[in-house]
Amino acid sequence: MISRHKVIKTDAEWKEILTPEQYRVLRGHGTECAFTGPFLEEKRKGVFCCAGCESPLFGTDSKFESGTGWPSFFEPENAEAVTTYEDTSYGMRRIEVRCATCDGHLGHVFPDGPRPTGLRYCINGAAFNFKAD
Repeated sequence: MISRHKVIKTDAEWKEILTPEQYRVLRGHGTECAFTGPFLEEKRKGVFCCAGCESPLFGTDSKFESGTGWPSFFEPENAEAVTTYEDTSYGMRRIEVRCATCDGHLGHVFPDGPRPTGLRYCINGAAFNFKAD
């Protein structure tokens, strides 16, 4: 089991370290427009880390092309990397995905992904930084 130290910052501290778009997505639970965010076409080997706290979230080995316009993954880097919450906003029932370390909003997970998990973690590119191997 991985021990995580929670990252807690004030709103002003988050605004200091994040770009306006990262802040809107991670702290405001926003969504970038489809096909506009960074890392959609990222093909290098590496790890996608939280833009808020640099925690490793998703590896490129689990990335796949979903055709949705957002980076998609069939599993997180490890089971403790993300947390999920029921999201009933906009008249829909979805499962929100957050960074387990800083509680930043990443995107949503859907049950229509490829094997081996059958899951599609549909994640905003603005929520990431990328560390190439």
